[in-house]
Amino acid sequence: MAKKVVTFGELMIRLQPYNYERFVQADHLEFTFGGGEANVAVSLANYGLDAAYVTKLPAHAIGQAAVNSLRRYGVDTSKITRGGDRVGIYFNEKGASQRGSVCIYDRAHSAIQQARPEEFDWDSIFEDAVWFHFTGITPALGENLVEICLQACQAAKARGVRFGREKMPVPDAFYPLWDKFCKKEITARAAARELGVVHSTFLKWGQEQNSKKNL
Repeated sequence: MAKKVVTFGELMIRLQPYNYERFVQADHLEFTFGGGEANVAVSLANYGLDAAYVTKLPAHAIGQAAVNSLRRYGVDTSKITRGGDRVGIYFNEKGASQRGSVCIYDRAHSAIQQARPEEFDWDSIFEDAVWFHFTGITPALGENLVEICLQACQAAKARGVRFGREKMPVPDAFYPLWDKFCKKEITARAAARELGVVHSTFLKWGQEQNSKKNL
């Protein structure tokens, strides 16, 4: 059996004015589905990889439409948990020229936001998997999602499945603190506390900064 990649997150309804209309101009909205982790699964499936997507969606027709939107691209949806009442929504206004896009979220009390840890059998989900992908927004949805993501990572690690999230961006406040650290005016741990990260992340950013200077 082919090795697979598992992604986990929230699949949402995307409502968007046609063409480049503003919200205040629109009287019709385009109805599609979207989500960062789901997009990864679809992209991998389009490249010919075995990709599975995991989330929780309601059992009603809108939830099924969301599942079908992934199946049409060959994404494995067999491990999606069904239940709850809501599919989260985001309203997207496409930017044009210098006008940026606008995104408004309506995702409170969605099915995945109210999911419980016991609803996901990660040992079964990770069967034949080689990589697990999720993003930082998923555990930010609530304390229950923190626990679910933690259990997923623990199960992945136990099975030898690699896992990851998007790379944390380096904040602007890092650079003056790194200069102070290099001048021995502050410790790595103190600088990391000011940035709200662990000291190993601060040092890793510093190594990357030094590597760029040496290019």
